[in-house]
Amino acid sequence: MPRFYPSVLIADAYGSVGEVTFYHRNGKCYYRKRSHSRYPGTAKQTSALDVHRRALAAWREVPHRTQLVWNKLAEVVEPHRPPFDHKAYITGQNLFVSAYHGFATLGNEHQPSPVAFDKFPPFAVSLGDGVKVDGCLVIPARVELGSWPEASRYRLLAKIQLTAPGRCRHLGKLRNYLAEGDCAAGVVSVVIPGYAEQFGFELDQYQVYARFVLLDSVTGYRSQYQDGSFLITAR
Repeated sequence: MPRFYPSVLIADAYGSVGEVTFYHRNGKCYYRKRSHSRYPGTAKQTSALDVHRRALAAWREVPHRTQLVWNKLAEVVEPHRPPFDHKAYITGQNLFVSAYHGFATLGNEHQPSPVAFDKFPPFAVSLGDGVKVDGCLVIPARVELGSWPEASRYRLLAKIQLTAPGRCRHLGKLRNYLAEGDCAAGVVSVVIPGYAEQFGFELDQYQVYARFVLLDSVTGYRSQYQDGSFLITAR
């Protein structure tokens, strides 16, 4: 894995261009040959791709003046991908598409209006033991926002992988689950339908690898993610 060294012209790189993919590990940038997957994707992945295509099509329908408003709003918004150096910012199209995806995840897909990106509350999430109900695994999640006002506007999006205790995480196997209930309740439910078939086993104890995001139901925007690992029982 050759390392990328900054120059006067390019300070850092992330993502793919041509046949090269740049990525970060332990704070350093490396590059490799770009992979071209032939995997057609699951039904959920195909559906998510369709949403993204509709988001891009919706952006092309936005009047140019309004696109400029989105660009101005995006000037102070940091990306959700590294490097997190407080120097990089996103485009108006990125902000629009993020809001579009957020509303789609919340079950309210529509063309968003330009709104300033508000700071998200600092939050912490912990998972309790799961309960098996009608082929679903229901996991309670405690969400702590401190004394942040308007907690009811936030929903928890949990990206989860279930493994046997002690097994390693695989980022490609994380799956999205929008928790039931808003964050004002303090405890919400993450429901994983068909968990045994989806992850390939039925156990009484699971290692849960999770990536948590707050969704703002007013703007459609999402927070930076937090990673977590939990050992839970499931009865």
